[in-house]
Amino acid sequence: MDDGEIELDEPVPRDFPALRALIAARAPTLPRRLTQVASFALDNPDDIAFGTAASVAQRSGVQPSTLVRFSQALGYQGFSDLQEVFRARLRDRVPSYEERLKQLREHGGSKSGLLLQGFADAAERSVADLRLKLDPATLDTAVEILAKAETIYLVGLRRSFPITSYMAYAMGKLGIRNLLVDGIAGLGAEQIGFISPRDAVLAISFTPYASETVNLAHAAKARHAKVVSITDSIFSPIAPIADAWLEIVEADFEGFRSMAATMALAMTLTVAVASRRGER
Repeated sequence: MDDGEIELDEPVPRDFPALRALIAARAPTLPRRLTQVASFALDNPDDIAFGTAASVAQRSGVQPSTLVRFSQALGYQGFSDLQEVFRARLRDRVPSYEERLKQLREHGGSKSGLLLQGFADAAERSVADLRLKLDPATLDTAVEILAKAETIYLVGLRRSFPITSYMAYAMGKLGIRNLLVDGIAGLGAEQIGFISPRDAVLAISFTPYASETVNLAHAAKARHAKVVSITDSIFSPIAPIADAWLEIVEADFEGFRSMAATMALAMTLTVAVASRRGER
């Protein structure tokens, strides 16, 4: 069999530990280029999870077709099929709320005073990191995109929803035309369906990335609207489609992540857009 391909009747791994064991076992028999991909995949699993075939190929120093050959050598239909295992790893890595509470109790942090101290510390770290890492030029670009939009569509579901809903409230008070895409009754696609090239969407999502937010942002891009994304990684599925994307990595306390930096950035954008429009 070419490239050490596994027997077709062998089930391919659908969890990351099994896949990692398979790659380690097969590496000695793989051609040089496929071994290069194997090494990159094990060292950079997050890149595999959220990169495109082109970006992963570039970073690993191979051609995109090599990624397909590597995937098929392990028994997968193609790179996208293999990539799902890496994405599942990230979903599995996020602890449940029950696990977070258990961890909190084990560390003696269930007293309210200690909780306040822990969450305040996480908020302070998040804001300090935002101040240090946010690129002012990118922030200006995001403000300009939103200020020029006829209507700003706000998309952020699950844990990002408090941010977009507060922005909708603040923008309304400041006279900025906006539409909060809340997905109530499963009508998110219909809400975003009104967007046009004159509009812009602000999409907010963090690991493990709300699938509906990702789909709605891509739908807006397909309708030629401008996209501003707030997310936590260049490998986020809403980063590559953005005309401007702003990175935030919130600190956490015992697995519970702060939203302090995200809220600070959201209010910065809201007030800056109102100010920029007032200058015209």
